[in-house]
Amino acid sequence: MVTMQDVANCAGVSKATVSRVLNGKDLVRADLKARVEKAIEQTGYRPNLLAQQMAMQKTSFIGFAMSSELYDGPYFASMMSGAATFINQHNHQLIFADSKFSANQEREAIDFLIRMRCAGVVVYPEYLSDQALDEMVESSPVPLYILNRQLARNPQNSVWVDHARAAVEMIEYLFRQGHREIAFISGKTASRSGACRLAAWRDGMQRHGIVPDNALLRHGDWSMESGYRATRELIEQSVAFSAILAANDDMALGAIKALTEAGIRVPERVSVAGFDNSRIGNYVSPALTTMEIPVVQMVQAAIGHILGDTQCENSPLPTRLVVRESVAPLR
Repeated sequence: MVTMQDVANCAGVSKATVSRVLNGKDLVRADLKARVEKAIEQTGYRPNLLAQQMAMQKTSFIGFAMSSELYDGPYFASMMSGAATFINQHNHQLIFADSKFSANQEREAIDFLIRMRCAGVVVYPEYLSDQALDEMVESSPVPLYILNRQLARNPQNSVWVDHARAAVEMIEYLFRQGHREIAFISGKTASRSGACRLAAWRDGMQRHGIVPDNALLRHGDWSMESGYRATRELIEQSVAFSAILAANDDMALGAIKALTEAGIRVPERVSVAGFDNSRIGNYVSPALTTMEIPVVQMVQAAIGHILGDTQCENSPLPTRLVVRESVAPLR
Protein backbone atom coordinates (compact mmCIF):
# COMPACT_ATOMS: atom_id res chain seq x y z
CA MET A 1 0.00 0.00 0.00
CA VAL A 2 1.38 3.41 -0.99
CA THR A 3 1.92 5.74 1.98
CA MET A 4 2.34 9.49 2.37
CA GLN A 5 6.05 8.86 3.02
CA ASP A 6 6.33 7.12 -0.36
CA VAL A 7 4.88 10.25 -2.01
CA ALA A 8 7.32 12.44 -0.08
CA ASN A 9 10.28 10.29 -1.19
CA CYS A 10 9.13 10.38 -4.81
CA ALA A 11 8.71 14.17 -4.76
CA GLY A 12 11.89 14.82 -2.80
CA VAL A 13 10.06 16.73 -0.08
CA SER A 14 9.14 16.16 3.54
CA LYS A 15 6.07 14.23 4.68
CA ALA A 16 4.82 17.46 6.28
CA THR A 17 4.88 19.19 2.90
CA VAL A 18 2.80 16.40 1.37
CA SER A 19 0.32 16.73 4.24
CA ARG A 20 0.02 20.49 3.72
CA VAL A 21 -0.68 19.99 0.01
CA LEU A 22 -3.35 17.35 0.72
CA ASN A 23 -5.01 19.59 3.30
CA GLY A 24 -5.18 22.53 0.92
CA LYS A 25 -2.84 24.74 2.92
CA ASP A 26 -1.49 27.84 1.13
CA LEU A 27 1.94 27.58 2.75
CA VAL A 28 3.50 25.46 -0.01
CA ARG A 29 5.44 26.99 -2.92
CA ALA A 30 3.87 26.42 -6.33
CA ASP A 31 6.82 24.36 -7.61
CA LEU A 32 6.77 22.07 -4.57
CA LYS A 33 3.01 21.67 -4.83
CA ALA A 34 3.37 20.65 -8.48
CA ARG A 35 6.04 18.06 -7.54
CA VAL A 36 3.82 16.58 -4.83
CA GLU A 37 0.81 16.39 -7.15
CA LYS A 38 2.93 14.67 -9.81
CA ALA A 39 4.26 12.20 -7.22
CA ILE A 40 0.70 11.40 -6.08
CA GLU A 41 -0.23 10.63 -9.67
CA GLN A 42 2.89 8.51 -10.26
CA THR A 43 2.56 6.46 -7.05
CA GLY A 44 -1.24 6.09 -7.19
CA TYR A 45 -1.50 7.31 -3.60
CA ARG A 46 -5.03 7.51 -2.16
CA PRO A 47 -5.25 9.71 0.96
CA ASN A 48 -7.18 8.63 4.04
CA LEU A 49 -10.21 10.90 3.64
CA LEU A 50 -11.36 10.56 7.24
CA ALA A 51 -7.94 11.31 8.72
CA GLN A 52 -7.48 14.20 6.32
CA GLN A 53 -10.81 15.82 7.18
CA MET A 54 -10.42 15.24 10.91
CA ALA A 55 -7.03 16.98 10.74
CA MET A 56 -8.90 19.96 9.29
CA GLN A 57 -11.32 19.83 12.26
CA LYS A 58 -14.30 19.23 9.98
CA THR A 59 -15.75 16.58 7.70
CA SER A 60 -18.21 16.45 4.83
CA PHE A 61 -20.05 13.58 6.49
CA ILE A 62 -23.69 13.60 7.56
CA GLY A 63 -24.53 10.94 10.14
CA PHE A 64 -27.77 8.97 10.20
CA ALA A 65 -28.70 6.75 13.15
CA MET A 66 -31.59 4.30 12.84
CA SER A 67 -32.41 0.85 14.19
CA SER A 68 -31.95 -2.12 11.87
CA GLU A 69 -35.41 -3.23 13.02
CA LEU A 70 -36.78 -0.55 10.70
CA TYR A 71 -34.82 -1.35 7.53
CA ASP A 72 -37.38 -3.57 5.85
CA GLY A 73 -40.07 -2.16 3.59
CA PRO A 74 -40.47 0.71 1.12
CA TYR A 75 -41.13 3.37 3.80
CA PHE A 76 -37.59 3.37 5.15
CA ALA A 77 -36.07 2.54 1.77
CA SER A 78 -37.57 5.80 0.50
CA MET A 79 -36.16 7.64 3.52
CA MET A 80 -32.62 6.36 2.95
CA SER A 81 -32.80 6.98 -0.79
CA GLY A 82 -34.03 10.52 -0.20
CA ALA A 83 -31.26 11.18 2.31
CA ALA A 84 -28.52 9.86 0.02
CA THR A 85 -29.77 11.77 -3.02
CA PHE A 86 -30.01 15.06 -1.13
CA ILE A 87 -26.60 14.66 0.50
CA ASN A 88 -24.93 13.82 -2.81
CA GLN A 89 -26.38 16.98 -4.36
CA HIS A 90 -24.60 18.96 -1.64
CA ASN A 91 -21.25 17.16 -2.08
CA HIS A 92 -21.44 15.44 1.29
CA GLN A 93 -21.30 11.77 2.27
CA LEU A 94 -23.81 9.75 4.28
CA ILE A 95 -22.51 7.69 7.21
CA PHE A 96 -25.00 5.24 8.66
CA ALA A 97 -24.94 3.85 12.19
CA ASP A 98 -27.20 1.01 13.33
CA SER A 99 -28.87 1.93 16.63
CA LYS A 100 -29.86 -1.73 17.01
CA PHE A 101 -32.33 -2.82 19.68
CA SER A 102 -32.10 -0.74 22.87
CA ALA A 103 -31.82 2.78 24.22
CA ASN A 104 -28.16 2.25 25.18
CA GLN A 105 -27.29 1.01 21.69
CA GLU A 106 -29.16 3.93 20.16
CA ARG A 107 -27.14 6.34 22.31
CA GLU A 108 -23.90 4.58 21.33
CA ALA A 109 -24.75 4.90 17.61
CA ILE A 110 -25.35 8.65 17.98
CA ASP A 111 -22.15 9.07 20.02
CA PHE A 112 -20.19 7.18 17.36
CA LEU A 113 -21.37 9.58 14.63
CA ILE A 114 -20.54 12.58 16.82
CA ARG A 115 -17.02 11.19 17.45
CA MET A 116 -16.63 10.82 13.69
CA ARG A 117 -16.95 14.63 13.61
CA CYS A 118 -19.89 14.55 11.24
CA ALA A 119 -21.12 17.95 10.15
CA GLY A 120 -24.40 16.93 11.78
CA VAL A 121 -26.40 13.88 12.79
CA VAL A 122 -29.95 12.85 11.89
CA VAL A 123 -31.68 10.40 14.22
CA TYR A 124 -34.80 8.32 13.64
CA PRO A 125 -35.29 7.32 17.30
CA GLU A 126 -36.94 4.12 18.36
CA TYR A 127 -35.90 3.62 21.99
CA LEU A 128 -34.56 6.81 23.62
CA SER A 129 -37.05 8.94 25.55
CA ASP A 130 -37.82 12.53 24.60
CA GLN A 131 -35.96 13.71 27.70
CA ALA A 132 -32.85 11.73 26.74
CA LEU A 133 -32.98 13.09 23.20
CA ASP A 134 -33.40 16.66 24.51
CA GLU A 135 -30.30 16.19 26.66
CA MET A 136 -28.28 14.83 23.73
CA VAL A 137 -29.35 17.72 21.49
CA GLU A 138 -28.28 20.23 24.15
CA SER A 139 -24.89 18.59 24.82
CA SER A 140 -23.94 17.63 21.26
CA PRO A 141 -20.98 19.52 19.74
CA VAL A 142 -22.56 19.12 16.29
CA PRO A 143 -26.14 19.78 15.13
CA LEU A 144 -28.46 16.93 16.06
CA TYR A 145 -31.90 16.64 14.41
CA ILE A 146 -34.61 14.23 15.50
CA LEU A 147 -37.08 12.75 13.02
CA ASN A 148 -40.70 11.88 13.75
CA ARG A 149 -40.66 13.34 17.29
CA GLN A 150 -41.63 16.75 18.61
CA LEU A 151 -39.15 17.50 21.39
CA ALA A 152 -40.52 19.65 24.20
CA ARG A 153 -37.32 21.57 25.01
CA ASN A 154 -35.81 21.64 21.53
CA PRO A 155 -38.64 21.81 18.97
CA GLN A 156 -36.25 23.61 16.61
CA ASN A 157 -34.31 20.33 16.36
CA SER A 158 -37.43 18.27 15.60
CA VAL A 159 -38.74 17.39 12.15
CA TRP A 160 -42.09 15.74 12.67
CA VAL A 161 -45.55 14.85 11.44
CA ASP A 162 -48.85 15.15 13.30
CA HIS A 163 -49.77 11.46 13.08
CA ALA A 164 -52.82 11.89 15.29
CA ARG A 165 -54.39 14.52 13.02
CA ALA A 166 -53.54 12.48 9.90
CA ALA A 167 -55.14 9.37 11.38
CA VAL A 168 -58.31 11.26 12.33
CA GLU A 169 -58.57 12.57 8.77
CA MET A 170 -58.36 9.04 7.38
CA ILE A 171 -60.96 7.69 9.81
CA GLU A 172 -63.35 10.52 8.99
CA TYR A 173 -62.91 9.85 5.28
CA LEU A 174 -64.00 6.23 5.77
CA PHE A 175 -67.03 7.35 7.77
CA ARG A 176 -67.98 9.81 5.03
CA GLN A 177 -68.00 6.86 2.65
CA GLY A 178 -70.65 5.25 4.87
CA HIS A 179 -68.45 2.68 6.63
CA ARG A 180 -69.22 1.87 10.25
CA GLU A 181 -67.83 -1.64 10.69
CA ILE A 182 -64.17 -0.70 10.20
CA ALA A 183 -61.57 -3.32 11.09
CA PHE A 184 -58.19 -2.01 12.18
CA ILE A 185 -54.76 -3.66 11.83
CA SER A 186 -52.31 -1.97 14.18
CA GLY A 187 -48.52 -1.77 13.91
CA LYS A 188 -46.01 -2.57 16.62
CA THR A 189 -47.32 -1.55 20.02
CA ALA A 190 -44.16 0.41 20.93
CA SER A 191 -44.45 2.67 17.87
CA ARG A 192 -45.67 6.20 18.58
CA SER A 193 -47.12 6.69 15.13
CA GLY A 194 -48.82 3.30 15.42
CA ALA A 195 -50.27 4.25 18.80
CA CYS A 196 -51.67 7.48 17.33
CA ARG A 197 -53.40 5.58 14.54
CA LEU A 198 -54.88 3.01 16.89
CA ALA A 199 -56.15 5.75 19.22
CA ALA A 200 -57.70 7.57 16.25
CA TRP A 201 -59.58 4.40 15.26
CA ARG A 202 -60.97 3.96 18.79
CA ASP A 203 -61.82 7.65 19.21
CA GLY A 204 -63.37 7.86 15.76
CA MET A 205 -65.70 4.96 16.42
CA GLN A 206 -66.81 6.50 19.72
CA ARG A 207 -67.22 9.93 18.13
CA HIS A 208 -69.73 8.38 15.75
CA GLY A 209 -71.60 6.63 18.54
CA ILE A 210 -70.05 3.20 18.00
CA VAL A 211 -68.45 1.19 20.80
CA PRO A 212 -65.06 -0.06 19.46
CA ASP A 213 -65.36 -3.81 19.02
CA ASN A 214 -62.15 -5.67 19.86
CA ALA A 215 -63.24 -8.36 17.42
CA LEU A 216 -62.46 -5.81 14.69
CA LEU A 217 -58.96 -5.15 16.04
CA ARG A 218 -55.92 -7.15 14.96
CA HIS A 219 -52.28 -6.50 15.80
CA GLY A 220 -49.62 -6.57 13.09
CA ASP A 221 -45.92 -5.78 12.95
CA TRP A 222 -45.86 -3.46 9.89
CA SER A 223 -45.11 -6.32 7.47
CA MET A 224 -47.28 -7.47 4.55
CA GLU A 225 -47.33 -10.94 6.10
CA SER A 226 -48.88 -9.63 9.32
CA GLY A 227 -51.57 -7.76 7.37
CA TYR A 228 -52.29 -10.92 5.43
CA ARG A 229 -52.53 -13.06 8.59
CA ALA A 230 -54.70 -10.52 10.41
CA THR A 231 -57.18 -10.39 7.54
CA ARG A 232 -57.28 -14.17 7.26
CA GLU A 233 -58.20 -14.28 10.96
CA LEU A 234 -61.02 -11.78 10.46
CA ILE A 235 -62.40 -13.84 7.57
CA GLU A 236 -62.03 -17.22 9.29
CA GLN A 237 -63.71 -15.92 12.46
CA SER A 238 -66.63 -14.55 10.41
CA VAL A 239 -66.18 -11.02 11.74
CA ALA A 240 -68.49 -8.58 9.95
CA PHE A 241 -66.67 -5.60 8.43
CA SER A 242 -67.10 -3.35 5.41
CA ALA A 243 -63.64 -1.75 5.51
CA ILE A 244 -60.13 -2.49 6.75
CA LEU A 245 -57.81 0.30 7.84
CA ALA A 246 -54.21 -0.84 8.23
CA ALA A 247 -51.66 1.25 10.13
CA ASN A 248 -49.33 1.22 7.11
CA ASP A 249 -49.46 0.43 3.40
CA ASP A 250 -47.55 -2.85 3.64
CA MET A 251 -50.17 -4.37 5.94
CA ALA A 252 -52.95 -2.94 3.75
CA LEU A 253 -51.46 -4.74 0.74
CA GLY A 254 -51.30 -7.97 2.74
CA ALA A 255 -54.98 -7.47 3.60
CA ILE A 256 -55.91 -7.06 -0.07
CA LYS A 257 -54.14 -10.32 -0.90
CA ALA A 258 -56.02 -12.21 1.81
CA LEU A 259 -59.36 -10.76 0.70
CA THR A 260 -58.67 -11.59 -2.95
CA GLU A 261 -57.76 -15.19 -2.10
CA ALA A 262 -61.03 -15.51 -0.18
CA GLY A 263 -63.00 -14.28 -3.19
CA ILE A 264 -63.88 -10.97 -1.52
CA ARG A 265 -63.63 -8.17 -4.06
CA VAL A 266 -61.95 -4.88 -3.17
CA PRO A 267 -63.55 -2.33 -2.99
CA GLU A 268 -66.92 -3.76 -4.14
CA ARG A 269 -67.40 -5.76 -0.93
CA VAL A 270 -64.67 -4.50 1.36
CA SER A 271 -62.73 -1.24 1.20
CA VAL A 272 -59.06 -1.11 2.26
CA ALA A 273 -56.89 1.88 3.21
CA GLY A 274 -53.43 2.42 4.66
CA PHE A 275 -50.84 5.00 5.68
CA ASP A 276 -47.51 6.22 4.19
CA ASN A 277 -48.24 6.45 0.45
CA SER A 278 -45.59 3.88 -0.42
CA ARG A 279 -44.75 3.89 -4.12
CA ILE A 280 -46.00 0.33 -4.65
CA GLY A 281 -49.51 1.31 -3.57
CA ASN A 282 -50.07 3.16 -6.83
CA TYR A 283 -49.15 0.11 -8.92
CA VAL A 284 -51.30 -2.63 -7.38
CA SER A 285 -54.87 -3.32 -8.45
CA PRO A 286 -56.93 -1.79 -7.04
CA ALA A 287 -54.58 1.14 -6.37
CA LEU A 288 -54.38 1.82 -2.65
CA THR A 289 -56.09 4.72 -0.91
CA THR A 290 -53.67 5.99 1.72
CA MET A 291 -52.52 8.88 3.91
CA GLU A 292 -49.27 10.32 2.59
CA ILE A 293 -46.58 10.71 5.25
CA PRO A 294 -43.80 12.95 3.85
CA VAL A 295 -40.91 10.72 4.88
CA VAL A 296 -38.49 11.93 2.19
CA GLN A 297 -39.26 15.57 2.91
CA MET A 298 -38.76 14.87 6.61
CA VAL A 299 -35.21 13.55 6.28
CA GLN A 300 -34.27 16.11 3.63
CA ALA A 301 -35.51 18.93 5.86
CA ALA A 302 -33.30 17.69 8.70
CA ILE A 303 -30.25 17.51 6.43
CA GLY A 304 -31.10 20.94 5.04
CA HIS A 305 -31.08 22.36 8.57
CA ILE A 306 -27.63 20.86 9.18
CA LEU A 307 -26.27 22.33 5.93
CA GLY A 308 -27.92 25.68 6.60
CA ASP A 309 -30.12 25.49 3.49
CA THR A 310 -33.46 25.55 5.30
CA GLN A 311 -34.86 27.06 8.45
CA CYS A 312 -36.87 25.20 11.10
CA GLU A 313 -40.49 26.31 11.28
CA ASN A 314 -41.37 24.48 14.51
CA SER A 315 -44.51 23.10 12.87
CA PRO A 316 -45.41 19.64 11.57
CA LEU A 317 -44.82 18.74 7.94
CA PRO A 318 -48.13 18.42 6.05
CA THR A 319 -49.77 15.07 5.36
CA ARG A 320 -52.17 14.39 2.48
CA LEU A 321 -55.09 12.03 1.87
CA VAL A 322 -54.47 10.17 -1.39
CA VAL A 323 -57.77 8.81 -2.74
CA ARG A 324 -57.40 5.96 -5.21
CA GLU A 325 -59.42 2.83 -6.03
CA SER A 326 -59.36 0.64 -2.91
CA VAL A 327 -62.08 2.54 -1.03
CA ALA A 328 -65.66 2.84 -2.30
CA PRO A 329 -68.86 4.22 -0.75
CA LEU A 330 -70.77 1.61 1.21
CA ARG A 331 -73.73 0.33 -0.77
